[in-house]
Amino acid sequence: MTFHDILNQYDIDRLEEMISTQTAQDVQRALAVERPGPDELMALLSPAAEQFVEPMAQKAHAITVQRFGHNILLYAPLYISNECVNGCLYCGFSARNRVPRHTLSLEDVEKEARYLHAQGFRHILLVTGESPKAVDNDYLAAVARRLRPLFSSISIEVYPMETEGYRQMVESGVDGLTIYQETYDRDLYGRMHPSGKKSDFDFRLETPERGGRAGLRRIGIGSLLGLGRFRSEGFLTGLHALFLSRHYWRTQVSVSFPRIRPADGGFSPLHPVSDRQFVQLLCALRLLLPDAGLVLSTRESAALRDNLLPLGITQMSAGSCTAPGGYSDPNHSTQQFAIDDDRSPAEVCRLIRAKGYEAVWKDWDGAFLDRTAEQ
Repeated sequence: MTFHDILNQYDIDRLEEMISTQTAQDVQRALAVERPGPDELMALLSPAAEQFVEPMAQKAHAITVQRFGHNILLYAPLYISNECVNGCLYCGFSARNRVPRHTLSLEDVEKEARYLHAQGFRHILLVTGESPKAVDNDYLAAVARRLRPLFSSISIEVYPMETEGYRQMVESGVDGLTIYQETYDRDLYGRMHPSGKKSDFDFRLETPERGGRAGLRRIGIGSLLGLGRFRSEGFLTGLHALFLSRHYWRTQVSVSFPRIRPADGGFSPLHPVSDRQFVQLLCALRLLLPDAGLVLSTRESAALRDNLLPLGITQMSAGSCTAPGGYSDPNHSTQQFAIDDDRSPAEVCRLIRAKGYEAVWKDWDGAFLDRTAEQ
């Protein structure tokens, strides 16, 4: 069975209706369950659960401290290309937008990486658009090999690959994959991705499974908040994470909560998600997924990130720039989207400590795998 088989069991409109008819009693029962499942997740995401956000937050906090302690892993995105052939309506990198395009040379990538290394980062996320002529697997493998001495963990958020492509990434030093489905609503997905390889809904949906088969140690998923209706999107994201954690148990599964931000093209959210709804979604998924990493980026404001930190977050980006070359060169290329928390890594680190948490710059080293292979 694949997650595709599970997704096909749900009609989005019917799912929304099922979630909306949950009652306060259903929510109370869900909160009383030690390990919630899909039925409880429906209740926790329902309109009726909005009056229970506080007890949900308390339980989410307790679970996170029990599983992860008071630790927040810090990472930084490193954008290496904004060239893209896809026509995604919401993205600043979209081929529809007439913006300057740029792909970094290996030397420029290393320059950016050394800047981040000097800031303290040991976990980075390599990000690109989708342009086979500008960025291919061999280029990414060369980047990973070049940066491997600087970082304990290298993840990628790039175009979907075949399983063999991900095996090549693993061999080159990549240990993590982030891939957002954007929306689990097939019809909406088609409207939002009218052209380019990304228009293939099924190929993208199956990407995390190909990464799992290739042996990637970390896999992160998520839906783009503001595209589809957050209740059904949150439910299906939760089911997807459950599926991956059960079928690829050696892989650490994480969930991100990217919310649409201003970008070139001027796209506006179709279904805006309020801060309160954001908190409800985060807490509901923590209750469903007690061992999953929950990731919060600089898309969100400093004030909101500060308040969300105790509710289940385990990973945060800091000091981010979403343009290729943007860390070391102020005259950088077009950003993918505008960030909202522009504090420096040091400032974020101080805030984390002020909240009673420990900022973790490194929680893994690829040498662990090397030693295991030798035994």
